[in-house]
Amino acid sequence: MNEATADPGYRTIEVAVRGGTLHTALWGPADPAAPTILAVHGVTASHKAWLALSRALPDVRIIAPDLRGRGRSNGLPAPYGMPSHAGDLAAVLTALSTGPVVVVGHSMGGFAAVVMANLFPALVRSLVLVDGGLPLQVPAQLSDEEIVAAVLGPAAERLNAAFPSKEAYRGFWRQHPAFSADWNPLVEEYVDYDLIGEAPQLRPATRYQAMADDTAELHRGASLLKALAELAVETIALRAPRGLLNEAGGLYAPGYLNTWADKLPSLSIREVPDVNHYTIIMGGAGAAAVADTVRAALAAP
Repeated sequence: MNEATADPGYRTIEVAVRGGTLHTALWGPADPAAPTILAVHGVTASHKAWLALSRALPDVRIIAPDLRGRGRSNGLPAPYGMPSHAGDLAAVLTALSTGPVVVVGHSMGGFAAVVMANLFPALVRSLVLVDGGLPLQVPAQLSDEEIVAAVLGPAAERLNAAFPSKEAYRGFWRQHPAFSADWNPLVEEYVDYDLIGEAPQLRPATRYQAMADDTAELHRGASLLKALAELAVETIALRAPRGLLNEAGGLYAPGYLNTWADKLPSLSIREVPDVNHYTIIMGGAGAAAVADTVRAALAAP
């Protein structure tokens, strides 16, 4: 057992949702009345993406599910999409929280969080969107598959690959531009958890169709556009200046998120320096910045 799962504050539970159960982790205090957040991971990730944040917020109760089609919830059936995820997240909060919570969403998790706040407003106190949650800058004429390739690239290709061993999969991620300078034991645990099956045919846990269906919605999803038009809770969006491959410019071009803040009075923007799309939550400096934002949201009236 590694250090993170040996943490006595870490436990998991199965929550009933459409078609089965959603595998859900918790960190922090056991008391349901403790300060609580719901943490929603990205399009090909799992709850283990929040390990660094759990260390940065030891006194906060963190509820973090594996989304439908990912992690140990990968057997749950379609349809996918933001309304489906919102319904699953609502079921998790109804089962595990005593009132509205701060919802923290990374990447695609931010989009699911925005739609959840629109469909289930009584469950959401405020939103922290971490390099996600606002429409992607993708040409309107692209097909769904072209959007997947343009936005995710190698991250999508990985889902159709097989790996002979856990060590081979670690090697794949170690050389990834986003982690080559930021590898740490918590990233390694995240990577190990992502594998399912038996050697030498180990595969990433995320279902390709779930990823493809969800990614298409991040640009033109009707539920997202409606939820943004009706955004009614205080929301802060954190931007990473570097992208999925650690490239300059980021997932969102400089200045683009400010155009949304100009339209939405409840939205504010903050840039987290020296992070990329992954290390904004999985690196020490990024997780600390997200933790500071979460603490401010929890302290807000």
